[in-house]
Amino acid sequence: MQLTVVGLNHQTAPLSIREKLAFAAANLPDAVSNLARSEAAEEAVILSTCNRTELYCVGETEKIIDWLAQYHDLSAEEIRPYLYTLDNNETVRHAFRVACGLDSMVLGEPQILGQIKDAVRVAQEQESINTHLNALFQKTFAVAKEVRTDTAVGENSVSMASASVKMAEQIFPSISDLNVLFIGAGEMIELVATYFAAKNPKLITVANRTHQRAQELCDKLGVNAEACLLNELPDILHDYDVVVSSTASQLPLVGKGMVERALKKRHNMPVFLLDLAVPRDIEAEVGELEDAYLYTVDDMMDIVQSGKDARKKAAAAAESMVEEKVSEFIRLQKNRQSVPLIRALRDEGERARRQVLENAMKQLAKGVSAEDVLERLSIQLTNKLLHSPTRTLNKAGSDNSELIDAVAQIYHLDQHD
Repeated sequence: MQLTVVGLNHQTAPLSIREKLAFAAANLPDAVSNLARSEAAEEAVILSTCNRTELYCVGETEKIIDWLAQYHDLSAEEIRPYLYTLDNNETVRHAFRVACGLDSMVLGEPQILGQIKDAVRVAQEQESINTHLNALFQKTFAVAKEVRTDTAVGENSVSMASASVKMAEQIFPSISDLNVLFIGAGEMIELVATYFAAKNPKLITVANRTHQRAQELCDKLGVNAEACLLNELPDILHDYDVVVSSTASQLPLVGKGMVERALKKRHNMPVFLLDLAVPRDIEAEVGELEDAYLYTVDDMMDIVQSGKDARKKAAAAAESMVEEKVSEFIRLQKNRQSVPLIRALRDEGERARRQVLENAMKQLAKGVSAEDVLERLSIQLTNKLLHSPTRTLNKAGSDNSELIDAVAQIYHLDQHD
C-alpha cells in the first residue's frame, strides 16, 4: 500500500457531482472509520468542503475509488471521470498546496487550513490515522504556517465581503466598537454581514422590506443582531458607524439629506457607507459630505482586482517554498525508512562480535596465549562480517551491476584495482 489521494474539486467536477460525493459533518466520523477498516486503506483522512472532497490514504487507489462509489451508492464508472488520483510525492505536494490556499477557488483563502485541521482531528478521534498520514499532516500544517508568514498569499482582499471589512478597518480602529447597519437581506448582504459578524461588532441591524427575512438573517449571524423595516431608516441612521446596502430597489433608499441629518446627530463622527447595489441605493451626492466615506461596487471591484493581482505575485513565491518543503519532507521520509535496516545491520554485527568474543574468552580460560586468541578472534570476526555480502555477490554473478556498485560504494572499493 502507498500514500495516495483520491479526490475531486471545483476544477474537475460541477456542483451536481460534488454534492453527490460530499460527506456531511455528522457522517464523517463513521465514514473515515469505515474507510480505514476496509480493504481499501490502512490509514485515512477525509476532507469534505463545498468545493472539494478528498480522501488522503495509505492504501490502494482503485479500491479507494470503489469504496467511495459504494459509500455514496454510485458506480465507480460514474464518478471516475471527475476524480484525480495522486501517488506518493504528488500527494505530499497536493496536501501542501491545498493547505496554503494555492488550490482554492479563491487564491490564498485561509479557511481551508482550518477545515484540514478539523478533518485530521476527526481521523485521530476515529484512530484512522497513523505514522504516515500523521507525519504528512504535521508537516503540512507547518508548511502552511510558514508560507502564510513569509509570503503575502493570503493578505490582500480578493472578495467584496473581505474588502468591505478591510475598508472599514482603515477608517475605524476596531470593528468591535461599531454599530453596523445592513440595508437589504439578499445573498450579497448575507455574505458581507458574515465577514463583519466574525469581527464581533457592538451591534448589527438588518433593515429589509420584510421583517421576517431580516430576522432570518439576524438569526443566522448568531451575534447581537436585530431586525427592522426600511421605513425606519431616517430615524435610526445616525446610530450607525457602518452602513452597507444592497437591494433591488430602482430608486435610492438613502439620500444626501438623510445622511446630512444623521451626521449632525452624530456630531460629525465619521460614517462608512458601502453601496453594492446596481442601480445605486445611496445617492452619489452623499460622497460630497464631509465625514461621509461612500464607496460603490466599482470602488470595491478595483480593490478586489488589486488584491487578486497581489496574491498572484505572492503565489509564485509560495509555490517555490512548497517545492522546497516537498523535497525536504521526501528526503526526511526516505531517511526514516532506512532506520530499521541500519538497526538490523548493527544488531547483526553485535551478534557476531558477541559470538567471537565468547569463543576468545573460552580459549583464554584454557591457557591459549593472548596473541593467538587475538589473531583467531580477528579472523573469525572478519569472516563473519564478510560472509553474507561475499555469498550474495557470488550468487549474483557479474551480471548484477547495481548490486556490485552498491557493495563497492558501501565498502569504498575501487573496482579497477
